[in-house]
Amino acid sequence: QVQLVESGGGLVQPGGSLRLSCEFSGSIFSIYNMGWYRQAPGKQRELVASITTVGSTNYADSVKGRFTISRDNAKNTVYLQMNSLKPEDTAVYYCKAGSPIRIGYWGQGTQVTVSS
Repeated sequence: QVQLVESGGGLVQPGGSLRLSCEFSGSIFSIYNMGWYRQAPGKQRELVASITTVGSTNYADSVKGRFTISRDNAKNTVYLQMNSLKPEDTAVYYCKAGSPIRIGYWGQGTQVTVSS
């Protein structure tokens, strides 16, 4: 059974950086596509970044050039490096795993707050 645990969130000033981690367990990590989503109060959950089993990446326009998604198959972990953070990046960030038959699994979320 797939389990995802996010960590690395916190409070940071505008212009600062954070790195989120998502630890995967319960299945074969290397055959899952992975993604980071975020949800701010009163807003829809949105895809921030994704990475395929072979390392191809995609980003939301709002974060392109500032965020980098990566994966370490030896550690069963996906990362989101967030640089040049803005107040509008404030949200709960969720890790998602997509199985080869397109079943989705979600982590519990980690809060990111960008404020001075």
